[in-house]
Formats: sequence, structure tokens, C-alpha cells
Amino acid sequence: MELLSNTKNGLYCEVADVYIDPWRKVDKALITHGHSDHARPGHKHYMCHVNCVPILKLRIGKKINVRGFNFGESIHINEVRFSFHPAGHVIGSAQIRVEYKGEVWVVTGDYKLENDQVCTPFESIKCHTLITESTFGLPIYKWATQDTIIQQINQWWAQNKADHKISVIYAYSLGKAQRILKHLSHDIGNIYADNSIYNTNNALIQHGLYKRACQTLNPESKDLDGALVLSPQSSSALNNISKHHPMSTAMASGWMATRNKRRNRLIDKGFVLSDHADWDGLLEAVRSSEAERVIVTHGYQSAFARYLSELGLRAETYDTAFKGEPSLS
Repeated sequence: MELLSNTKNGLYCEVADVYIDPWRKVDKALITHGHSDHARPGHKHYMCHVNCVPILKLRIGKKINVRGFNFGESIHINEVRFSFHPAGHVIGSAQIRVEYKGEVWVVTGDYKLENDQVCTPFESIKCHTLITESTFGLPIYKWATQDTIIQQINQWWAQNKADHKISVIYAYSLGKAQRILKHLSHDIGNIYADNSIYNTNNALIQHGLYKRACQTLNPESKDLDGALVLSPQSSSALNNISKHHPMSTAMASGWMATRNKRRNRLIDKGFVLSDHADWDGLLEAVRSSEAERVIVTHGYQSAFARYLSELGLRAETYDTAFKGEPSLS
């Protein structure tokens, strides 16, 4: 019997009768992080890292039955030992270590190796079997440093301000928005956020998980000339404002590494900033785990597993309902 198996409900530990990031309603769910493809409503009991608790309550509901654990804290269920470890993906994100009778598996969830100075940095965990994402599991995906991308954003914003344009960056409300807001040069101009980003940001601030505040965007907002706005692509407030103010639009995503993605999004500028590991990061995570077996999930899973097999590892794939880099539509 496998310690973890891929079922119709998601990754399942039969010995403990617990699921990890299940996509159907279950009794007990261990959650790696708060993005909607990994943290879904309807479970009876949620377990996650302590910093993920307010995120789940914001996104799923205040009345959910959720218990938070510190990094490295042991959870014993039917002789199986579970623990959460930093994934470096977004605030509250974790890998899940599973140990039973000396056998160790690690489920990475989504992760990145670069320290973004917003969430707890990725921690390599030794294991026998590693279940890893592969959202950007092709050699074409290699990220520049965060400092490089933030400098590009600041320069773009400063030029737009000189041209009396509003700079609009489409970014996901949990993760990308906090990274950009923290590292932007706040001396350039005013910064606003659409309600979905503003509310997420405020919830994180209220729980002491984040410090950078911003203004909420609405049709009555003043001093918009030369301002920067963080927003999802579907924003009623932004649509109203665009009728009266010239704008330049951009998107921050790993998918911006390919030109066709930028064209398809109908934006002026693409910034290659991802909350997922690039090709080199994925390989480094596999190497540092010292895993004898690697199971590859969402993304370019077949290509990445094939490459790992060529390196001499025992590699295979699991089909999951996870989506990797979130859509901003």
C-alpha cells in the first residue's frame, strides 16, 4: 500500500484517513496554502500552517473548523506523523512532510526557492518520495531576480507618471500583489488596489502577517494622475476610471516569459514575476530533497518527469485538479 495515493478526491493517506489539498469534500484536509485550487470549501476539518488560518477564513468562511500548526510541529494521526514546512510560495504556504514507519514523503504544494522577503523562505526537506509541482517545468522558464523585475516595474511606472498615465498591474490578490506592493518605490506616486486585493491585504495586516498598506480604488478616488493600481483584470472600478484617465496596463506573471501570452492578454507590458519555481528551481528542489522517487503533478508534468528519468531518478506523474499559476481573468 502506498503511503499517499492519488484518488478521485485528491492525495490521500489511507493509514491516517487524511487528504492533502483535496478537490472534493472530505472529512479531514491538510492544506498547503490558501489559493482556491488547493484550499476548497466544504471540508469538515481543515489543518494548515498558522499563518494560513486567517487566509482560509477570509476566502472560505469565518465559521470553518480550522486548526493551525507551526512549522515543524508534529501532528500524529494513527501512527502517521505529519508536519508543515516553508514552501516560499505565498504567505501561509507550506510543504507537508508525511512519515510512517521510517518512510518519508513530502508534498511540496506550490513553491519557489527565491526569498521574496514576504513569506517564509523555502526549506529543503530530505525524503524518500517527493511530490512536486511543475507549473514551469520546461527549460525556457528561467527567472531574473526579483530585484531586477521590481526595478523594471519602477522604471515603467515612473515613465507613465511623466506621461500622466495611470499604471495598472494585473496581479493575483494573494502572493503577487503583496510582493509588488512591498518592493515598489513608494516615492514615485500614489498606490491603489482594487477591492479584492485591498481586502486580502488588510486581512493580512490585521493579523500581523504583512505591513504595507495601500488605498482602495473606487470611481471617487482622487490623485490618480500618475498613480499605480494593483488589480485583477476584471474590475468594475477600473473600467469606470479608464473612461476618464489614460492608462498603461501590465501583468506580473511567469507566463509573461512567452510573447504569445502577452499578446493574448491584450496588455502593454509583461513583467516575468512568478510565485512558482522556474526550471532551475525545480531541479534544485528535487536534488536537495535526495528523493529516490519523484512524482510530478500540475504543469509540464510529463516533460519534467521524463527529464528526471533521464537523470536516473524514478519519476512518474499524478494528474490533479491543481492549476499552478492562477488565472487573472
